[in-house]
Amino acid sequence: MAACKCEQNLESKYQELQKVFDKYRNVKGALIPLLQEAQEIFGYLPGDVMKKISREIGVPFSKTFGVATFYSQFHLKPRGRNIIRLCQGTACHVRGAAKVFEAVSQDLGVSRNETTTDQRYTLETVACLGACGLAPVMMVNDDTHGRLTPDKAVSVIKNYE
Repeated sequence: MAACKCEQNLESKYQELQKVFDKYRNVKGALIPLLQEAQEIFGYLPGDVMKKISREIGVPFSKTFGVATFYSQFHLKPRGRNIIRLCQGTACHVRGAAKVFEAVSQDLGVSRNETTTDQRYTLETVACLGACGLAPVMMVNDDTHGRLTPDKAVSVIKNYE
């Protein structure tokens, strides 16, 4: 019986990870680049991948885990295909960011830093997106959307796969 597609896909990801190990073999200070590239391959950092990285470069798992949890760029849980970042800065807050967040959260059925069950969206809040003149503002992936109302924010999100 043939292996399921998901197993084949996972196997190809581990093969790609092996190429990354070959690239960084005997390179000092390779932990962060290895974590970055592993996250690029898997979409996040599964525990078994971090253990494999630790074994491969000879560092304790506690160090690998410590680095992965210290830096906000690393994620230990699967994330959605679309990352929604809602600004909570002062200008956005004053102009109704809390209501925008509430509407988006309710529409998606997730709370802060959660991913929808279909892996379509991850909802995050950020301290500032640096677009105060567009407050309240959110980013979906690399696209900035401003002057939001709760209804407009929900409508914008519907445009993303």
